[in-house]
Amino acid sequence: MSSSKARTGDGRGRTTGSVLSGLVVAVGCVLFLGGFVWGALTYRPYTVPTDSMAPTIGVGDRVLAERVDGSEVRRGDVVVFRDAVWGDVPMIKRVVGVGGDTVACCSKDGRLTINGKPVEEPYLHATGPASPTGFSSKVPVGQLFLLGDHRNDSLDSRTHLKDADHGSVSRKAVDARVDARAWPVGSMGVVERPESFAAMPGGTSQPGPVRVIVIAVVVGAVMILGGAAYGPVARWGRRRNG
Repeated sequence: MSSSKARTGDGRGRTTGSVLSGLVVAVGCVLFLGGFVWGALTYRPYTVPTDSMAPTIGVGDRVLAERVDGSEVRRGDVVVFRDAVWGDVPMIKRVVGVGGDTVACCSKDGRLTINGKPVEEPYLHATGPASPTGFSSKVPVGQLFLLGDHRNDSLDSRTHLKDADHGSVSRKAVDARVDARAWPVGSMGVVERPESFAAMPGGTSQPGPVRVIVIAVVVGAVMILGGAAYGPVARWGRRRNG
């Protein structure tokens, strides 16, 4: 009689364990696949062809750029845009000025100024002046002034100062905002919003959901592997216990 009860209890334990492991796998699949779908709907991958954004983004790096409307872009954002005057190909630069701003370089201590106020730019490629050549431009309403972080090796708004829009690009030309580096592995990380722009009118933009998506995918993968491992581990344990 006691043997029968033991077997019955063991069977119930196996059933409960199987149900729980199946539930864990199911939830893991939802998180894992849902994270990938969410990421695919929210982000676009881009490969950077030049080093004009070094050291923030290097040549050949793969980045994830959140699909946004140009009206959501703020100073300090790194954006992907396409403009016919600039060659009508996807380009990646940093927004340093918006409509109404006067962007100039350089101040007495070699810094970029926005509306006469010097700006700290810790993301620049090298020390020294924020631009090897001086300039000043008033950004038209609805436009963006864009510079590369590697100012000595970037074709940006400074190159187009004599154009009709004084080197600026329409907000409508923006396709996406870079949120993170995805490749190579050693350079993976979120592209932070510079604090130096936070106190200006409009502030800085909020990061996209890339961190949440990555967490969902990782947790989902762990749950799938853990739940799937229950069966083999349980059978091994029963064999070991005779």
